[in-house]
Amino acid sequence: MALYALGDLHLALGADKPMDVFGGKWAGYMDKLEASLSVLRPEDTLVIAGDFCWALGLEEAGPDFRFLNRFPGRKLLVKGNHDYWWNTAAKFRRFCEANGLEQMDLLHNNCHFYGEIALCGTRGWFFEEEKEGTHDEKVFRRELIRLETSLKAAGEKPIYCFLHYPPRYRGYTCPEILELLKRYRVRLCCYGHLHGDSHKLAMEGLWDGTEFRLVAADYVDFRPVRLLP
Repeated sequence: MALYALGDLHLALGADKPMDVFGGKWAGYMDKLEASLSVLRPEDTLVIAGDFCWALGLEEAGPDFRFLNRFPGRKLLVKGNHDYWWNTAAKFRRFCEANGLEQMDLLHNNCHFYGEIALCGTRGWFFEEEKEGTHDEKVFRRELIRLETSLKAAGEKPIYCFLHYPPRYRGYTCPEILELLKRYRVRLCCYGHLHGDSHKLAMEGLWDGTEFRLVAADYVDFRPVRLLP
């Protein structure tokens, strides 16, 4: 039994937007994922930290979900900024049931458990002070509510948190999200979103009681990061 995390798969089996066009690490990325995801076993859990695929709706995302469903184990999905297929949890579950997509669920306004560890998370947001009063601020405040709802659902269990946007990187911090991580004594925060040259901005390791890890696929060579045991 193992817990893994991986972000930013950017699958495009249902939408014509393959990442191979960027070359470099992204060249042949589907073959890399095919090989690396084979490590999964039925008793394992994989958390996908946002940007699962480019599809614009659930039906278009079908081939991407079927690709993921070929690998055993439970998969929990966090919303990313490019997950345009994202819909309500009820519609997602009906879609999964109708398409025989087993052991898939969303990590959104809730938490799941891996043994004694609570798995919490949400997309997060980049918030700039000068944008107060705009739509961006409203979205950001909703993300704070979603994150705290998820953290509260953990009860007294130790918490691993999964975000898409990094709450801190070189030159940027999101104090509101960092305050929640500290208040709820989050042990580990995994995030994605940073690609290419942005990898050098990542801040990993222990900070203020929480360990931070970047799990974007191109950062970890498209291999799920084993978190437990």
